[in-house]
Amino acid sequence: MSNPFGRIVEPLDPKQPLKKFFNLSKLEDVRYARLPFSIRVLLEAAIRNCDEFLVKKGDVENILNWKVVQHKNVEVPFKPARVILQDFTGVPAVVDFAAMRDAVKKLGGDPEKINPICPADLVIDHSIQVDFNRRADSLQKNQDLEFERNKERFEFLKWGSQAFKNMRIIPPGSGIIHQVNLEYLARVVMDQDGYYYPDSVVGTDSHTTMIDGLGVLGWGVGGIEAEAVMLGQPISMVLPEVVGYKLLGNPQPLVTSTDIVLTITKHLRQVGVVGKFVEFFGPGVAQLSIADRATIANMCPEYGATAAYFPVDDISIGYLIQTGRDKEKVTCTKKYLEAVGMLRDFRNSSQDPDFTQVVELDLHTVVPCCSGPKRPQDKVAVSDMKEDFETCLGAKQGFKGFQIAPDRHNSIVRFNFEGCDFELAHGSVVIAAITSCTNTSNPSVMLGAGLLAKKAVEAGLTVKPYIKTSLSPGSGVVTYYLRESGVMSYLSQLGFDVVGYGCMTCIGNSGPLPESVVEAITQGDLVAVGVLSGNRNFEGRVHPNTRANYLASPPLVIAYAIAGTIRIDFEKEPLGINASGKKIFLKDIWPTRNEIQAVERQFVIPGMFKEVYQKIETVNKSWNALDAPSDKLYTWNPKSTYIKSPPFFDGLTLALQTPKTIEDAYVLLNFGDSVTTDHISPAGNIARNSPAARYLTSRGLTPREFNSYGSRRGNDAVMARGTFANIRLVNKFIDKQGPQTIHFPSGETLDVFDAAERYKQAGHPLIVLAGKEYGAGSSRDWAAKGPFLLGVKAVLAESYERIHRSNLVGMGVIPLQYLPGEDAGTLGLTGRERYTIIIPEKLKPQMNVQIKLDTGKTFHAIMRFDTDVELTYFHNGGILNYMIRKMAS
Repeated sequence: MSNPFGRIVEPLDPKQPLKKFFNLSKLEDVRYARLPFSIRVLLEAAIRNCDEFLVKKGDVENILNWKVVQHKNVEVPFKPARVILQDFTGVPAVVDFAAMRDAVKKLGGDPEKINPICPADLVIDHSIQVDFNRRADSLQKNQDLEFERNKERFEFLKWGSQAFKNMRIIPPGSGIIHQVNLEYLARVVMDQDGYYYPDSVVGTDSHTTMIDGLGVLGWGVGGIEAEAVMLGQPISMVLPEVVGYKLLGNPQPLVTSTDIVLTITKHLRQVGVVGKFVEFFGPGVAQLSIADRATIANMCPEYGATAAYFPVDDISIGYLIQTGRDKEKVTCTKKYLEAVGMLRDFRNSSQDPDFTQVVELDLHTVVPCCSGPKRPQDKVAVSDMKEDFETCLGAKQGFKGFQIAPDRHNSIVRFNFEGCDFELAHGSVVIAAITSCTNTSNPSVMLGAGLLAKKAVEAGLTVKPYIKTSLSPGSGVVTYYLRESGVMSYLSQLGFDVVGYGCMTCIGNSGPLPESVVEAITQGDLVAVGVLSGNRNFEGRVHPNTRANYLASPPLVIAYAIAGTIRIDFEKEPLGINASGKKIFLKDIWPTRNEIQAVERQFVIPGMFKEVYQKIETVNKSWNALDAPSDKLYTWNPKSTYIKSPPFFDGLTLALQTPKTIEDAYVLLNFGDSVTTDHISPAGNIARNSPAARYLTSRGLTPREFNSYGSRRGNDAVMARGTFANIRLVNKFIDKQGPQTIHFPSGETLDVFDAAERYKQAGHPLIVLAGKEYGAGSSRDWAAKGPFLLGVKAVLAESYERIHRSNLVGMGVIPLQYLPGEDAGTLGLTGRERYTIIIPEKLKPQMNVQIKLDTGKTFHAIMRFDTDVELTYFHNGGILNYMIRKMAS
């Protein structure tokens, strides 16, 4: 049927009658002007896509009535303008698409119906590792190794870009997904199919929120959910509360955007914004560049919100021009946003909309800080770092504790590296990485790091040679302005050569440490340190041998690298002593804001962005030389250890199966709080003694060829074995960290995969017990797919991270939540019981279900299917099964 809101359609420019838009100001509804700007984006999408089937007039009314409806758990559909993927999550998405084509064909449908309808961009940025550093040819050597390891995956992705319409691949070596999105892919306003409308995006990476800093509403979703969006399905979401975050004042001269975002992360964790939008407003926003705003929006997953939105203002428009966007399109962008009331003036308080609640931050109160040693929300002022680390050393094992005996706090281990003798102690820095789109997209902190390096070299300071230093920019533009401004050579002299264009250390692709360093850490059981300009520092993520990891601004990364230890008070102790015996303090080499801004104005110019991005899809010769098959159905290679047809659709029929009660399930694992997707499905190295390693060895591979879990996400056999394989896993059944559990029928302690296989062979269903924030961290669909393949039917937790709960739903795994005030402790659960979960015939969203134990105890939990659409997916056995049946029927 025709759109019931067709009456408000009009041309943006009368001279171009075929270029139209839905003029929301013509709604003549006073509620519109009071809506948060982020909710206006949801409203426009609902109005434009209103067909009385997927999107109904009642949905539009609910969004317009946001102020009243926001607290009522009301479900609304949202059709994003586009989808963005990176290769770790993109490969399994393309594998699923290829397998779905096979399944549709088997069911008698047209396989080519499995094709992206919503535009999708896939940026290859997660595959490159820091294998080489501190040498001029590091970049080329790491890229060569990347292609050597991932040639098969890359050929598969190239096949996908040719076999599927509406899918564009940005080749390896181009940059980091979110920085490329910010500098190149983002439109701010879409001009498509004869209509202008707000750009919006969902991505298979939790830090998709970075684009919120430019005024493009975006957030991370599970790969499974993203695939449904690509196939034209709307996201079904609960209309969110919107927390207004008011920024006031000006930052102090020595404060960086990194310090601001770490402060905001801690603050919003305390406020509690899980499942909510955060929208920034107030005169302080006008003091922030788009790069600063993007840094703040990037870490949205770390403070737990769904989105962290900065509405478009004139600074946003100026950024589009600075980054070389077409000036005529920029003019249309501004004209459209003015016409629909979505252009913001942060100094004009009369534009401030209604919010669910308002919290404030005076930017002048922010001080230089880091976060760690194990979580991004654990902010520590730089002035307190030494004392805080020394407290953590002796504190009880936990997020802020390592439980090192007091008599070992000053242990020293001597070792030899490249013919010279050195010492390591607790707090010694062994990794220092300028990495991650969080910071490398921001010229102020990158040039700040470069200017600090220049002053450090001129002052005679050096970095110890065993410290693994690296610089992995988020785009070629960064290298361009660092080189043109003359600071690149100084970064190189301190060991910060460009090692690749990708996520690298931030996602655990930090590569090996020198053997003598690893031996010294192991010998002394030392708490060695990684310092990185990233957004995540969970245990076991950065490197297996760095038990403490701190997030810091790029200049501070260099400062701690020079110091060689985290146990330093920069205000009282020198960074080092130069050849002439002079003590050099951090304050002596820290660049002023005026210095940085002067260099930025001179060297960060539109021509750089145009030159880098006009050739981004063709500049990689290795990619261009790849030979990919041209068939519409993929020919699976049974010998491949990277790409394998998944078993998700085996035996799928058009008829629905009735959900059954889960009877006498064993508990596979019993967790506490904050179990992350890194714990559930690690992305880093494959340990040589793991089930995945044994599988790869049986296929004829050597440890050198194992690559990482992230690179093998196209192979379910590896990923099932890699589920719960994190070496820092804490399972209450086991008295030490490690990827093991108890197989209760035999009483044996086994690797998690091996125990799950035994349960499966005996026909026993499994569940997982967990505490708060289960599934925090990256938006990994394999953190749901893996447990599904292990036979996990349900998870019972105190609370869930939003994306992970959605992924569990997408795979047909039931997310159960304890009733308010209850948990495993209050209910007396040990995890050694057997659980029967009663699934009634008639289900409704968020209903309570009964759980019976073999001990005779009975209690209730909330079944966290939050919407009717999610129940539909569950009845189909998951969202992909639903899509296949829909396409085949």
